[in-house]
Amino acid sequence: MKSIILVGGKGTRLRPLTYETPKQMLPLVGVPMIESVLASLASYGVTDAVLSLGYLPERFTAAYPTNVIGGVRVTYAVEPAPLDTAGAIRFAASTARLDETFVVVNGDVLSDLDLSKLLAFHREHRAQATIALTPVEDPSRYGVVTVNEEGRVLAFVEKPPKDEAPSNLINAGVYLFEPSVVAHIDPTRPVSVERETFPELVRQGTLFALADEAYWLDTGTPQTYLRANVDVLRGARPASHFAGVVDGAWRHPSATIDPTAKVTNSVVDQNCVVGALVVLEDAVLLPGAVVQSECVIRSSIIGPEAVIGSGSVLGPTCVVGANEHVAPASQLSGDVRLGGV
Repeated sequence: MKSIILVGGKGTRLRPLTYETPKQMLPLVGVPMIESVLASLASYGVTDAVLSLGYLPERFTAAYPTNVIGGVRVTYAVEPAPLDTAGAIRFAASTARLDETFVVVNGDVLSDLDLSKLLAFHREHRAQATIALTPVEDPSRYGVVTVNEEGRVLAFVEKPPKDEAPSNLINAGVYLFEPSVVAHIDPTRPVSVERETFPELVRQGTLFALADEAYWLDTGTPQTYLRANVDVLRGARPASHFAGVVDGAWRHPSATIDPTAKVTNSVVDQNCVVGALVVLEDAVLLPGAVVQSECVIRSSIIGPEAVIGSGSVLGPTCVVGANEHVAPASQLSGDVRLGGV
């Protein structure tokens, strides 16, 4: 099976981390998230993928010169201009000349959804497109999907109030498409799959959906990006394997951690330095970050080559951008973002 991975977004909710790095290239326990996404697809028989690129495409092409990511052969479809989600799907499918059922995945979604089960359901119902659904506690932040008893999609309800949502099942960002759907996407303008393509398929009665309660997470915010890392450290993703997790923490072999530091549910990436009496809890230190002595970092992300001055207290939820310097004895908490272009 072949796949399209949508990775063209600018990752604005994760700034300043994404000013120089596409969000799908941010590491998940030391490994770029795009590798985790593709390795999961490979486990279900996906052999080839098209990366639909728009923002900083050279970061992907430079990182994977052999055109293999997570065991999957990849090609690149770089949008000449923003095409929105359906437009990006059409452009990528045309570039790769996809002529059979293919899977589409939002590149910032981590999931253990059963793709083989979704494919069997799709074929059984002879659907033109099938959406994977996932239950969430608060559907008001998402698009809720309603279906009938056979799984045919009846309607989309965008961000309903929590107490008025018709269900707690939302679009999980994993789709199966037939080539015939792509042929009806207007190539002359940006087209949204959620606002245009799917509603049209609902009117035709050819869009189906299947719920799956497997692990699912949209990593598009600092809070969920942190959670993605901590979930791995705590073993919340049984389908995933990340080497080197010890006592709920992960450190790159090149990292230096003072013996007096206390590291809990945290990631310390390559060439990081953690000083004496430092406390790290639910934190992610990206490559080259330095945390000087007697700092306390909780539920925060320290960007590449950033330096946190001694005696500082950060979090939750602070995001320190690349090469930023936080003055000694700083006290930062809340939605703090440091750094820019």
